[in-house]
Amino acid sequence: MAVIRSDRPLDWVQVAAIAAGEPLELSADARSRIRAARVLVEQIVERGIRAYGVNTGVGALCDVIVSPSEQRTLSRNILMSHAVGVGAPLGVAETRAIMAAAVNNFAHGHSGIRLEVADQLVALLNADCLPEVPAFGSVGYLSHMAHIALVCIGEGHVRYRGERLKGRDALQLLGLEPLVLEAKEGLSLINGTPCVTGLAALALARAARLLDWTDVVGAMSFENLRGQLAAFDEDSLALRISPGLNLVGERMRTALADSGILAAVVGHRTQDPLSMRTIPHVHGAARDVLTGTADVVNRELASITDNPIVAGTPENPRVYSQAHAVGASIALAMDSLATAIAQVAAMAERRLDRLVNPLVSGLPAFLAEPGGTCSGFMIAQYTAASLVAQNRRLAMPASLDGGITSGLQEDHLCHATPAALKALEIVDNAGRIVAIELLAAAQAYDLQSIDAPRAPHTDALWQRIRRAVPTYRDDRPLADDMSIAFRIIADETPPPLPNPGTIRPGPEASVNGNGAALAALANVTSVGATGKLGADAAANDGRATAHAG
Repeated sequence: MAVIRSDRPLDWVQVAAIAAGEPLELSADARSRIRAARVLVEQIVERGIRAYGVNTGVGALCDVIVSPSEQRTLSRNILMSHAVGVGAPLGVAETRAIMAAAVNNFAHGHSGIRLEVADQLVALLNADCLPEVPAFGSVGYLSHMAHIALVCIGEGHVRYRGERLKGRDALQLLGLEPLVLEAKEGLSLINGTPCVTGLAALALARAARLLDWTDVVGAMSFENLRGQLAAFDEDSLALRISPGLNLVGERMRTALADSGILAAVVGHRTQDPLSMRTIPHVHGAARDVLTGTADVVNRELASITDNPIVAGTPENPRVYSQAHAVGASIALAMDSLATAIAQVAAMAERRLDRLVNPLVSGLPAFLAEPGGTCSGFMIAQYTAASLVAQNRRLAMPASLDGGITSGLQEDHLCHATPAALKALEIVDNAGRIVAIELLAAAQAYDLQSIDAPRAPHTDALWQRIRRAVPTYRDDRPLADDMSIAFRIIADETPPPLPNPGTIRPGPEASVNGNGAALAALANVTSVGATGKLGADAAANDGRATAHAG
């Protein structure tokens, strides 16, 4: 069902749904606002009102006047000179998310592009004819949108139906003509924060689904390690004020309800290790960060982030050449989310280590067949430890990297887009760590010495993983099982808990199903491989409700 950009801005849930394959439509009022903003630019040009990037150069060339006859050339040249991305291209979902966020920004009615430009982007998006966008090379927001905009003028490359095509050829296949950009349009196409905002929406969707999985996989490990359910006591957890903590406590109680294994060990220990008894505290803290990040991303989507902004009336046009394109708040939010997910994954690796360590698990060493000829999950834990270390390196804040560009004109950089890209990579790594924990927890159930039933929910999870992979006996490369488990976590949602709860996407979003926003995002896939951002959106029955407002 189409997501409609109406008089209300898109929120992150809707951007993620578009990234997953939903079409985007512009309502009549959104189209009217885009047209009205274009009239303002035309008046600015006609009256010779000095405006950055309209009749001046850009960056450190902002004081160089550009004549009306040169303004088309300026718009085209801005795309050519700013298309400087390097590295592997972004994935389908990432590219779609950025394009959706860009159209959302234009629909505010302060960018000044012609409606034809927005329509060209929407047509490419809805045809799944997606520009090839190198992932790296941005200190803020410029290069990714430049590569996208190239296709609108017949340059660059796209991926369409499995083929790599030149921009001009792709437009011809869709029955579209290359655009000749007018004054300000080149700058409008590359400016603002759609790049980081689109990527941030994806990071939220993937992180939220990962946290749902981490809770229930953590419950499996907790049960296998014979933890004390007192750690999730509702009255005790209520003493700490944290919506996320109390939600996770509820989820753990529900996931472990009626566990015969845990009933058999009540009171055997005074306290469990921190990686077990602080699941509500650590997972809950990450959920609180997720909620705060969602607020930041929604505010960014509701904001005008152009430089310059056009406003006023045709009789009295206004130009605001401020720094609204600088994404300091969303850069900080992405750094925070990345750190939160890295911490959750680090604790998952600690539970994994306890599962495979015979000194503390009460299970066969490394969850292997006895006899010394099998290593079981010994080296899989090494992989998890390596990914934890990689996340620790990635979690260094991008927003503090700084730097100086454009001849001292841009002498403070927030690195918002790099912050979002590394957050996506951390979520990807975390998913692989949790996937290994999931396999190990399923193996631990197979080797349990306590003759008592599992909790119904953890039993359902065990059965789910056993339908995908059999018990491991060193009879096949374990990496294949790890890949299968990762795709389950990246592409699917865990079996639902009664009244599971979720973060609130805001009043603008309405979602079909059980009321959980992420049910609509089950097909927003995780990144395909470490360092390579993106994977094709997978088909799924959950869909976001169409309207934004």
